[in-house]
Amino acid sequence: MSSCVIPGSFDPVTKGHMEIIRKAAKIFDRVTVTVMINVHKSGTIPPKERVRILEKCLHEIGNAKADLWEGLLADYMRLHRETCVVRGVRNSADCEAEMTSAAVNRQLNPAIQTILIPADGEMSCISSSAVREIASFGGDPRPFLPEEAAEEIMRALSKQ
Repeated sequence: MSSCVIPGSFDPVTKGHMEIIRKAAKIFDRVTVTVMINVHKSGTIPPKERVRILEKCLHEIGNAKADLWEGLLADYMRLHRETCVVRGVRNSADCEAEMTSAAVNRQLNPAIQTILIPADGEMSCISSSAVREIASFGGDPRPFLPEEAAEEIMRALSKQ
């Protein structure tokens, strides 16, 4: 059975994330979407709430589940006996950052292989950071959010 892990902060999950998850779910038998803690970001939505929101979004994708990990991705992969990481890339800057991350993860756990999936054109502008910024200035980021969780994400962002 083929499987992969899609790690990320998902703060919040966006339509762009969901596009990559759907693409991976067509390729792999099992997809684990893992909320990771990014030490470079303070986080807007609490991690456990991000997992719950992701579970709601993943409901329609039968071979995908959400998880939470508060350590190194290499350790998560080793513990769960996973070898494939899937990451979405929107542009060349994302690609460069992901290549660096893949190299570091391979140094920490040589079993890890990373597959990069490019975002479709209309999804290439979507980021969690942009969603948070739009919301913080009173704009409406709902067009960038998964429909099934948009109102819930808006409530979570408004608490910040």
